[in-house]
Amino acid sequence: MAKDYTALPYNEVRRADRAMNDEAWIKTMLNHAAMGYLATVHEGQPFINSNIFVYDEAAHVIYMHTARVGRTRGNIDEHERVCFTITEMGRLLPAETALEFSVEYAGVVVFGTAEVMHDEAAASHALQLLLDKYFPHLEVGVDYRGVIPEELKRTSVYRINIEQWSGKRKEVAPDFPGAFMYGAWPVAA
Repeated sequence: MAKDYTALPYNEVRRADRAMNDEAWIKTMLNHAAMGYLATVHEGQPFINSNIFVYDEAAHVIYMHTARVGRTRGNIDEHERVCFTITEMGRLLPAETALEFSVEYAGVVVFGTAEVMHDEAAASHALQLLLDKYFPHLEVGVDYRGVIPEELKRTSVYRINIEQWSGKRKEVAPDFPGAFMYGAWPVAA
């Protein structure tokens, strides 16, 4: 009898041999990734928004922001359940048959809830963590003025409360025949 994947925990990876259960690895991936993808839902219709984000390890949450109004804000106001993911693509792996072509990859999927942060101090802190991640060479008060309350009225800052997560990676030997990075097309023989 076939396995009923809909009955399994959200964070159970189908290919157990590729599961990355090491929380340090998952945290490193979340801290390293440049972009994340937040899935929300509206009346049964999934919606994905790509955005910059920051993982706050101390609070075990993810912060991101969008405009004050829009699809993401509307969906989260309606339904707090979300899914968030990051991925990295490795080398493309050619094979002798079409079905066996593959790719190296690594990714993390987070399951939880999202909430709009209404507390100004907490929202400012989250935005500062975002700035620190993407502009670590610039200092608030020296290179730029920090967030002010008037600006907070123009943005929605979200806190993604992590309930479960999973990591997955496929990696092959460095000498895999014909492996190459996407965009670095091999020269035909």
